[in-house]
Amino acid sequence: MRFHGLRHAATLCIVAAFAANPAAAKVISVSATTPDANEKLQEALILAEPGDIVQLGAGVWKLTDGLSLDVANVTVRGAGAGEGGSILDFMGQQGAGEGLLVTSEDVLLTEFAVLNTKGDGIKSKGADRIVYYKLRVEWTAGPKETNGAYGIYPVESSDVLIDSVFVRGASDAGIYVGQSKNIVVRDSIATENVAGIEIENSYGADVHDNIATKNTGGILVFDLPSLPMQGGHNVRVFENIVNDNSTPNFAPKGNIVASVPTGTGVLIMANRNVEVFDNVFDQNGTANVMIVGYRYEHKDPKYQPLPKGIVVRGNQHGKAGYAPKFPGGDMIAAALGGSIPPVLWDGAGDAIVLDKVGVLSLNLPDVKTPQSEAKPAPADLSKGTPPPALPVIKLPDAMEAKVR
Repeated sequence: MRFHGLRHAATLCIVAAFAANPAAAKVISVSATTPDANEKLQEALILAEPGDIVQLGAGVWKLTDGLSLDVANVTVRGAGAGEGGSILDFMGQQGAGEGLLVTSEDVLLTEFAVLNTKGDGIKSKGADRIVYYKLRVEWTAGPKETNGAYGIYPVESSDVLIDSVFVRGASDAGIYVGQSKNIVVRDSIATENVAGIEIENSYGADVHDNIATKNTGGILVFDLPSLPMQGGHNVRVFENIVNDNSTPNFAPKGNIVASVPTGTGVLIMANRNVEVFDNVFDQNGTANVMIVGYRYEHKDPKYQPLPKGIVVRGNQHGKAGYAPKFPGGDMIAAALGGSIPPVLWDGAGDAIVLDKVGVLSLNLPDVKTPQSEAKPAPADLSKGTPPPALPVIKLPDAMEAKVR
């Protein structure tokens, strides 16, 4: 775009001017009904200056190209994420990219919907102090392998708030936060995704007061090899409703989440210092909680594949384990009278389970041992001493003020 170079050349001047005269901030209104709505909206995102609000009018936007924002301290605000609000529909998208890409700091995205993108719904990269609030990202035809991978997708960022969003139909994860620090995901709904909510290779996250239902797996906490940021740790998963995660896995083959068994509530893989507490679990056919090591081939000598310091406590467990979809699970369930216990551990790493429910160990402490050599047996993981409680994640006051 012709404005791109000029904007970058003037960035410092813009920031200085805004700091000196915040009253100069303006509202840039864009209508959904203009014939060139796609171009007008992208132009507004380019011309916005720090402090500005890009206001999306109500209506259905028929967009053919992805959008991008790389100006700091901008608000993109719609007229609502539901019917009658600001609906950005990418059904006719010509490229395979995301619907909206944000690469700037201190951005607030709120009160609009993004539908049917070819790639990810809304992605932010290197966007510190970003706030996703009252948004909807959806693939309206329901679960399909050809849907975009991620709905809400912040990566490589510090201070991330995802609050009151709804995501449906992602072929990888509905809400995904990767390689980031200081994260809060709360009061959101993830349904009919492969993974409802996923925290991956990240440091410090509170995932609470969400509903993860009818996904393949409800909430995932992973640490994977061969990524710039490794050693995911200090994640609290609490006060969520995780139920009826029964959607058959529709991830494209080769994706790591393609291995998530249908019927998984919370799945912790190779992370350390994870607390799972005060959640309500029910109707998860494989297990309410799974704790496993990373059992796939990799060539990363620095990677640590074991879960460590996992604590499961104070959760409510409804029906679980009645249709386990991991290899050999049906035979194990039959041998145990028709179902397996609500908590499943592969035997790798260490965990403490204080919930008054059964735990099944596959007794595979070495992640290089094939799963076919499992020796399933009940396990008592209640005897250890839990590590000190993890700290509450605190975000900057200015971020919290944006959602009050």
